[in-house]
Amino acid sequence: MKRATQSFHESNVIGIGGFGKVYKGAIDEGLTKVAIKRSNPQSEQGVNEFKTEIALGTLREHLYDSRKGPMGMLSWKQRLEICIGAARGLHYLHTGAQYTIIHRDVKTTNILLDDKWSAKVSDFGLSKTGANMENGAVSTVVKGSFGYLDPEYFRRQQLTEKSDVYSFGVVLFEVLCAKPALDPSLPKEQVSLADWALQCKREGRLVELVDPHIKEDIKEECLNKFADTAEKCLNDSGLERPGMGDVLWNLEFALQLQQEEDQEGGRICERDDSK
Repeated sequence: MKRATQSFHESNVIGIGGFGKVYKGAIDEGLTKVAIKRSNPQSEQGVNEFKTEIALGTLREHLYDSRKGPMGMLSWKQRLEICIGAARGLHYLHTGAQYTIIHRDVKTTNILLDDKWSAKVSDFGLSKTGANMENGAVSTVVKGSFGYLDPEYFRRQQLTEKSDVYSFGVVLFEVLCAKPALDPSLPKEQVSLADWALQCKREGRLVELVDPHIKEDIKEECLNKFADTAEKCLNDSGLERPGMGDVLWNLEFALQLQQEEDQEGGRICERDDSK
């Protein structure tokens, strides 16, 4: 750790949180860039909490690598429940505090999972409070992660909680398809997962993008409700996007549809190729 961070040199500090400072570093003979969090004994948060955070894994890891975690690749029901947990967390940020809190960097690496697969929204380094909102927006320099960034926020530099909703829509498609938000190695029209998924949905062939590991488990009505929710989140106009409370309700309804059809032996989302 000391070698990676030049003995925790102050020039390598990239952030300060409740546990202590976060340092940029390099391992594997400088080939791999890492962020190293160093616990501060004077911190307001204790060693147990620090260990808990270390033990959590990112949603992205569990989507893309079946070797991650004791239970391997996430099932469709687990993915739905994780999305519901993350939506509940964002809904609380937007409505549960004195002021609206806009996360501003919602993505699968900032949704952490514990050993019971409970989702926790993390990394509030870019968050903004809505205390100074005028007309429901905060004027601010655009920050966030490409592939998840709200295009309206990018154009107007006006941040609202609907920017988080857009980013969460990308997360929903990422969970469904197990594909990264941006993949420059793909043909131009497929580089942006959000754009490609929306195009496929409108052409009635979204099922082609669904992660093969879960495709046969998804009930058609559940898939439709889930995809409709993601599509609404990705509306180009923030005013036309649902609030996180509505997103949460629709995801819970999608889970209910899945459970009902599981009990009744409903059809899977695979379509009959003869049609």
